[in-house]
Amino acid sequence: MTKLKSDLPNLADGRCPWAGHSELLGDFHDHEWGEPVAEASILFEYLVLHTFQLGFDFPVVLKRREGFRELLANFEPERIARFTEDDIAEMLLNPRILRNRRKLEATVQNAQAWLRLRAEVGGEAGLLPFFYQYVGGRPVDNRRSATNPVPLTTPASEAMSKDLKRRGFVMTGPMTCYNILQTAGLVNDHLLSCPRHAECAALAAQL
Repeated sequence: MTKLKSDLPNLADGRCPWAGHSELLGDFHDHEWGEPVAEASILFEYLVLHTFQLGFDFPVVLKRREGFRELLANFEPERIARFTEDDIAEMLLNPRILRNRRKLEATVQNAQAWLRLRAEVGGEAGLLPFFYQYVGGRPVDNRRSATNPVPLTTPASEAMSKDLKRRGFVMTGPMTCYNILQTAGLVNDHLLSCPRHAECAALAAQL
């Protein structure tokens, strides 16, 4: 899977280097990536997007985000879980999304697994605590720098991957799970030099 690249010199303003690769990534970095999520529905959206990231640079997915939102029922797991083979066949004809049958089928399966998980943890309110358990209950500040670079996986993402697969999720390997943890702000992987590091840390302190 292609990660967000972070192996370039820092930008002049100290932001994470990958934020300068494109306007789309810059906006994603500045307004979303690493902010601790407050709603489980957003976490499910990230699960869907990072499932489609497999084999692609993330901007390829981001460019089609609104197409996914429209065709995948606003990322509502209750509706996606009821998608049929005919629904998938119809979506495969639409160029507004990444047309991959296996990933669409995986998204339906993951929506079904998400609903089972929601029931197991006592409803919507139990979902975020379930995912936070992998990072000790609170967002983790990894204090990234040139001497402490971002890894591809961590013990937390490996544990999350193993658990999700056991619960019926698919295409949720350790790298995908780490991407989700980063994007959803369960870990703060902004460089210490990046203004967003302090902003995301402040948001985490309010939880």
